[in-house]
Amino acid sequence: MRRSRQPEAKLLSLATAVPPHALSQRAIQAAAAELFAEEHLPVPRLQRIYQNAGIENRYGALPLQQLATARSWRTWHDIFRPAALSLLEEVARQALDRAGLEAAEVDTLLIACSTGFSVPSLDALLLDRLPFRRTVERVPLVGYGCAGGILGLSRAAALTRARPHSVALFLTVELCTLTFRPHDRSRTNQIATALFGDGAAAAVISSGDSSAAPALTASGEYCWPESEEIMGWSVKDDGLAVRLSPGLPDLIRRDGRRVVQLFLTEQQLSFADIDHWVLHPGGAKVLTALRECLSVSDAELEPARRVLRANGNMSAPTVLFVLEDILTAGTTGRLLCLAFGPGFTGAYLLLDADRPWPPTG
Repeated sequence: MRRSRQPEAKLLSLATAVPPHALSQRAIQAAAAELFAEEHLPVPRLQRIYQNAGIENRYGALPLQQLATARSWRTWHDIFRPAALSLLEEVARQALDRAGLEAAEVDTLLIACSTGFSVPSLDALLLDRLPFRRTVERVPLVGYGCAGGILGLSRAAALTRARPHSVALFLTVELCTLTFRPHDRSRTNQIATALFGDGAAAAVISSGDSSAAPALTASGEYCWPESEEIMGWSVKDDGLAVRLSPGLPDLIRRDGRRVVQLFLTEQQLSFADIDHWVLHPGGAKVLTALRECLSVSDAELEPARRVLRANGNMSAPTVLFVLEDILTAGTTGRLLCLAFGPGFTGAYLLLDADRPWPPTG
């Protein structure tokens, strides 16, 4: 997206939330060792998967003892919909309150989710929980996966720029733990048990706002050719099977800098113009690959590592947890948000924060 004379899109507030069930990495590791014991997996290999993940805790819509139970599509959906709506309502209320706005003032409602689906859509169901206008524009975003947080913010910013003084509420929820399939003994499924957690995030964006809130100045994306097998879901009789290529970190290490450079060049910027990096922590190996290809310091990676340790990879909401962490620390300057998702897709978003968060007008 090239710069234009459209009004700036401002980030008025952020909010994040996790479901109620804490899942320690140690407890999950013990449960997985028991579950996969019949496959005669070497214990040291299984331990390394969990110990090298860089995670201490996660949160789930279900307690640990229930996650290992096989679920039909119907049971899965009966759990997913109320849990997702509860988290969406929580972060929506928080974000609107922090922005000093009412639900009725929202012009566009966007929701990104790739770990579940609902018809009617989640945004339609949310209208019965919060007093949005019945004429609010609704935009469900499906299939973006881990890139959904950045791509959703980008879509919200573009829509508000096109309609000066409008307000968009972007929400994202992912219940990654519900996709666990206990009969799948593949290494990919084992890695998923060591990596993914549940969470939700919200952002209020407005155009033509005169406050000192961070400006969402530009966004972009890059989709690699013939790369659909790198990341995504495969539909099985008992649920969604995760697709996660072991070559993902190498692809980022080899090609990540090039595609980021393409985006920066389009914005007439260079790597030296970026003051702070807001990186989606897809996993410890992905963060290491990003450090190497982008030449960022360990200090720049610490917010992403902190979120990963405390919450695991929550897919789309995760990068908003990192952004909230960085902005609430009083960070100013030009920030580049970066995430990778199915497609295989790289997503980028530039923010200019002139004053410390939270904005005060």
